[in-house]
Amino acid sequence: MIHTIEVNGIKLYAFHGCMPEEGRIGGHYIVDVRMTTDFSSAAASDELDETIDYVVVNKIVKEEMAIRSKLIEHVGQRIVERIRKEVSNIDTLRLKVTKLSPPINGDVNNVAIIIED
Repeated sequence: MIHTIEVNGIKLYAFHGCMPEEGRIGGHYIVDVRMTTDFSSAAASDELDETIDYVVVNKIVKEEMAIRSKLIEHVGQRIVERIRKEVSNIDTLRLKVTKLSPPINGDVNNVAIIIED
């Protein structure tokens, strides 16, 4: 059986971007993580250690987003690699990093990258 756990709308202020100003001023980001697994055992036992602990996922996202990168592609890849390394029993993983109000020429609400692993 496949089950899904999502940690959505992780709101962060971080300092990613190619422009020097982005490293000094920073900006708002939203991160969404979607993981598929089989949590039948946890559903039956009510034991946290038999499922994905979304507190751990949130912690990984916050720690990796705190490390400055020029590209959200780079920070996104780091998040995926670390979740895969530190969280067991994930069948598929989808990460979306959204940068709100990017400093580009034009009226753009956000830009985002999605990594499906």
